Amino acid sequence: MDKEQKEKKHSRFSRKKKAALLQKEDITIVDTKVAKKAVVATGMGNAMEWFDFGIYSYLAATIGKIFFPEFTGPTQLVFSFATFAIAFLVRPIGGMFFGMLGDRLGRKKILAITLVMMAFATLCIGLIPSYHSIGITAPILLLVARLIQGFSTGGEYSGAMTFIAESTPDKKRGIMSSGLEVGTLVGYIFGSGIVTLLTFILGSDSMLSWGWRIPFLIAAPIGLIGLYLRNNLEESPAFEAMEKEKENENRHVSMKDILVYHRKPLLVGMILVFFYNIVDYTVLSYMPSHLNAVLNYGETKGLLLILIVMFIMIPIVLIMGYFGDRIGSKRIIQGGLIGLILLSFPSFLMIGSGNNWLVFFGLMILAVFLASFQGTMPSLLPSLFFTDVRYGALAITYNISASIFGGTAPLVIAWFISLTSSNFIPAYYLILSSLIGIGVVTFLVKDPSGKPLRGSAPAVEEKQEIKEILEDPEEALWWTEEKKRIDNKINEQYD
Repeated sequence: MDKEQKEKKHSRFSRKKKAALLQKEDITIVDTKVAKKAVVATGMGNAMEWFDFGIYSYLAATIGKIFFPEFTGPTQLVFSFATFAIAFLVRPIGGMFFGMLGDRLGRKKILAITLVMMAFATLCIGLIPSYHSIGITAPILLLVARLIQGFSTGGEYSGAMTFIAESTPDKKRGIMSSGLEVGTLVGYIFGSGIVTLLTFILGSDSMLSWGWRIPFLIAAPIGLIGLYLRNNLEESPAFEAMEKEKENENRHVSMKDILVYHRKPLLVGMILVFFYNIVDYTVLSYMPSHLNAVLNYGETKGLLLILIVMFIMIPIVLIMGYFGDRIGSKRIIQGGLIGLILLSFPSFLMIGSGNNWLVFFGLMILAVFLASFQGTMPSLLPSLFFTDVRYGALAITYNISASIFGGTAPLVIAWFISLTSSNFIPAYYLILSSLIGIGVVTFLVKDPSGKPLRGSAPAVEEKQEIKEILEDPEEALWWTEEKKRIDNKINEQYD
């Protein structure tokens, strides 16, 4: 028997073996209505996170006056933003804690807990007495509330990505997961918009006296609505299927297992989150300050332009998710990275022109490339990990990278501008992160679009899809060999 015949025989044997592993009843038929409900309920938590981000950012100066009156001017603002930034320090801890629990107890339970904690902490900020009333206790309570927010956020976003990815059909995972980032935009728009509206209606004096509390108090009803929606969700099909398989096993995956046996996807995920968060925080968080403080563009005009850009981004994010399902998330992300490498500098030339239309078009170019990541990353990142470690591993990956690179992006850019006096530092930072990203995405990321998640059987929308899948079980169980290698290493360790 020649080499070619042996390879064909081995291939037939491999397909038969995998076909035996994949049965008709293993394939999940996803109810699209239930999946859409999951998107809305999980997107609510993400919207709350960015609602808080928006109101705190827009009220930073007011919060400084309320809680740090002993300081004045820029120093007061620094203390206000430092209290905001402190939440990033505990995000990785919260991610590890809730991530490991999510892989043991289920995604649904943990997502309900993190939402309640976020809503409670945000509500408490609106109830804390001022420094003039209780002295140093006021900023201490503010700090505690921010730490609770950061701790809960650590488990919120990674859990939301995991839950949506596991609750949607494989061929629609991109478009449905992109709904999570729509929540990001809606939350930020709602938060910043309500502060702007209240300031216009009440005036500066009333906002400083009591009006600033209103946006934080709104967190309570939002949290109750979100909790109701999440409590009425079903557990993700992928997690339930995994639990049935593990009924006879006593050993749970440990943190050590994740760090030792899943090193490569952890590192790849951190680099994906690295460039994703740098672009995200630069465009949505840093640009208002760049327009106002660096370019001396009118504050009201700058904030209005950013809000308009975010409104326009909502359908673009969904379109990116849709095409990610059609041509592959990897290609969409590569296109966004190449676009940033080529057009970041021209975009900042337009933004620095002072012409309203050119500033708008410059912002929109950056926003479109950001949308290419927002529409695809929520489906790509969960696909890096197997079901039994997905929540915990993704929480570690996302929160460590987001805390180091995302939360610090505005600070790093502002610092380098102060050192160099160059208004193009943001463009250079975007180009550098994109160059690193394009290499990792091209050579180390396998496109998961339309395929089952690692460790999971296929999830389909229609029954007629099952026959097609059973004809090519090797494609459906593409992750089998990778899983076998990991299990062998773990078994060698525990034998």
